[in-house]
Amino acid sequence: MSFPQAVTIRNQPAIPLTDADTPPNTQAPVPPVGPQQNRLQAIANSAGFHFAFIESGGSSLYSTMALKASSPEVLRIVVAIGGVETNHFSLWHDKAGNAVAQPLAGVVDPETHLTFPDLNASGGEATQTNLILPEPAKFIRGLPDVSVVRPTLDRNAGAVAAVKALTADKLFKGQSQKFFSTLMQLARAADAAHRH
Repeated sequence: MSFPQAVTIRNQPAIPLTDADTPPNTQAPVPPVGPQQNRLQAIANSAGFHFAFIESGGSSLYSTMALKASSPEVLRIVVAIGGVETNHFSLWHDKAGNAVAQPLAGVVDPETHLTFPDLNASGGEATQTNLILPEPAKFIRGLPDVSVVRPTLDRNAGAVAAVKALTADKLFKGQSQKFFSTLMQLARAADAAHRH
């Protein structure tokens, strides 16, 4: 089963690029009322979605790494960090949902023309923005409804998958080829680890 993309964010800043994006003393009314306020809100919305994306990967990565830990001390650390990552995902999922719910739904960046739609407009549970806890996963065939936060297989949730996703998201934009080679080497080593 596949789901449509809720919001496609491309070439949209998630932090202000210049002081023109956030002039001193800019008011931030809700909902935004002018081009400057819409630009500011669109940048904030993009950050909310960006952080939710990063934290969803962290939730998967630490679960995946926990299955590889041999040392009880390492397992304790990985599981403890993983719980925090899952909590961060829930928080940022809620913040991203707030960006596409009334009174902020419909914000359009006047420079990039990115639109944040009202995801609650369909009335369906698949896009309901106030559902921050895991929902029954009807797409897992052969199992009764179960709540699943994230995948835990290396190909979808391991270190290499995380590096590829963050690279595609342009988190590392401007880094050297040596940076990418080293990062991928570390990720492959992490994915190759096995519990003894």
